[in-house]
Amino acid sequence: MNAVPLEPPRRLLSISVDGVEARVPEGATILDACRTQQVDTPTLCYADNLTPVNACRVCVVEVEGSRTLVPACSRQVEDGMVVATDTERVRRSRTLVMELLASSVEMNLASPDVHRWMADYEVRADRFGAPMPPLPAGARDAREPGHHHDPQDPTVAEGVAQPVKIDNELYVRDYSRCILCYKCVEACGVDAQNTFAIAVAGRGFDARISTEYSVGLDESACVYCGNCIGVCPTGALMFTSEHEMREAGTWDEQEQTVTNTICPYCGVGCELELHVQDNEIVKVTSPADHSVTNGHLCIKGRFGFAYVQARRDDDPTRRRKPTERGAS
Repeated sequence: MNAVPLEPPRRLLSISVDGVEARVPEGATILDACRTQQVDTPTLCYADNLTPVNACRVCVVEVEGSRTLVPACSRQVEDGMVVATDTERVRRSRTLVMELLASSVEMNLASPDVHRWMADYEVRADRFGAPMPPLPAGARDAREPGHHHDPQDPTVAEGVAQPVKIDNELYVRDYSRCILCYKCVEACGVDAQNTFAIAVAGRGFDARISTEYSVGLDESACVYCGNCIGVCPTGALMFTSEHEMREAGTWDEQEQTVTNTICPYCGVGCELELHVQDNEIVKVTSPADHSVTNGHLCIKGRFGFAYVQARRDDDPTRRRKPTERGAS
């Protein structure tokens, strides 16, 4: 018999979370400890299947002895650590971050968790003004390379959100909803696809998600796996099918069912979650905790479901009777 290698045992560390003692394995984060105590900690840039990047700062907590608030998603637990997650300082910081984000981008398509946190922290989305207006049709984004701002050029716009990018048949990019959480960049990089087709370009207010040299997706390294869509928390990236249904007013998640199945394209065994509305598959996801996919898929698994909707009458080889097929 072959021996099965096991991880060496990790010692347990004691930590106090809001006055309640907890014991977590060495190497665990404060967020892990909060979850063991059922403490609802808001996160925007964090995902269980991605490396923490500490970008959003919504998960910050108070740690006894620390001068500043610390990010719960990446700060590892230390033995005897005392953590407070619901102090006035923590709530004020989290509220301010979410208000700044909601004042910068449109958050109406964010995940249900985000809306719940905004309600819990009484976020005023209009506190710092309305989100930037969209780029007018035909105008060029002054932040793109080679598009230098000319005050006399009315076709160049600054201080506005990027236009919706519809440059392929699979998914749509609406960066007016992007909060720069970096999740899509991480999924496109070493955490999942290792394609590195996108990254953060620009600095400060000009920072944005972009392909190399801002080329179109068809000219970039993108392989259309759609893993960036799977981790986006705000709807900045979505299936073309979902985008078109939302535009038509027919998208209704309350009427959708989710069926789990195994991808039929190869023998890897990726698990698919088929989102079905009106007896048609409208999008495909994968469980983040699945041992094979970790929530990530390839282009076939995520987008190759159109054949399921193919009707029998559309296939001439299936319309004929068996005797007719044999005769031909």
